[in-house]
Amino acid sequence: MTPLECALRERISADGPISVEAFMEACNAYYYATRDPIGERGDFTTAPEISQMFGEMVGATLADCWRRAGKPSDAVYAELGPGRGTLASDALRMLRAAGFSGEVHFVETSPVLRQVQHQNVPAAIWHDSIEDLPAKPLLLVANEFLDALPVRQHVAGIERRVLIAAGGLAFDRDGEIVETSPVRDDAVAAIATCLVAKGGVSLFIDYGYERTGPGDTFQAIQSHHHTPVLASPGEQDLTAHVDFEAVAKAAHDQGALVTPMVDQGDWLIRLGIEARTQSLSRANPDRSSDIQAALDRLTSPDQMGALFKVIAILSPDWPAPAGFA
Repeated sequence: MTPLECALRERISADGPISVEAFMEACNAYYYATRDPIGERGDFTTAPEISQMFGEMVGATLADCWRRAGKPSDAVYAELGPGRGTLASDALRMLRAAGFSGEVHFVETSPVLRQVQHQNVPAAIWHDSIEDLPAKPLLLVANEFLDALPVRQHVAGIERRVLIAAGGLAFDRDGEIVETSPVRDDAVAAIATCLVAKGGVSLFIDYGYERTGPGDTFQAIQSHHHTPVLASPGEQDLTAHVDFEAVAKAAHDQGALVTPMVDQGDWLIRLGIEARTQSLSRANPDRSSDIQAALDRLTSPDQMGALFKVIAILSPDWPAPAGFA
């Protein structure tokens, strides 16, 4: 039994069943605070760790928006849940080449990941919450951030909870599930509010779906494999697919503009990742097969290309980013 499961059992015994939202929040808070879960030796691998090209495409997109917005000197680069800082390092290389000299701000609560991020982006300024970001134009990216925010589940209008049954953790009811995420909606609304007030653009990249509808997307990943969501609390990554229709509504409600949702593969190809692949291969002929494999993994529909989606939220005063057709 994991340390967190012991604590959750005590909590349930004392106060009664807890919501799926409370369970997911407790598990992910413990999980991310106690490890670096990213990479082949961890539980999952993110796009920035597959190839530098991913971060370069993000950086080129943000640089293009910043340039077309008049190169505001007070703009800052911001990232939500920046993992190891790999994406930021690659994106900033492109931004700096375009003349951007703004500050770097990370929203990260994990002390373990902050240490790794500091090694890759030592000039970053860290914050515990989105609300702590500076009131300045934002060039913001959130890659696989929204999926880790807690969801609520309802069955026939009744909130689903976690209880102790037959000596283990179990759900209190089954049936057709409807998921919502007030925490996710609040995070998006906070970013949209800042963009409307001060300007800027944000890119959200995650796996999810285009239209709100019923379905159970709550899942667990450990050692790159799906596992039961109630097993090993705090020792596996808990996520839920992102409802991009709800994301768009949360941003629209604050007066921000929202692009259509597009597949990650289509977006990267429109931005020119294939040309970048050829350039990298020519410069590194001994790695050309690995570079091509990375392109396939990022863009192919049967890999990450169709599973992951991209949406941009921006100030009404800023130009729309490239890649959204």
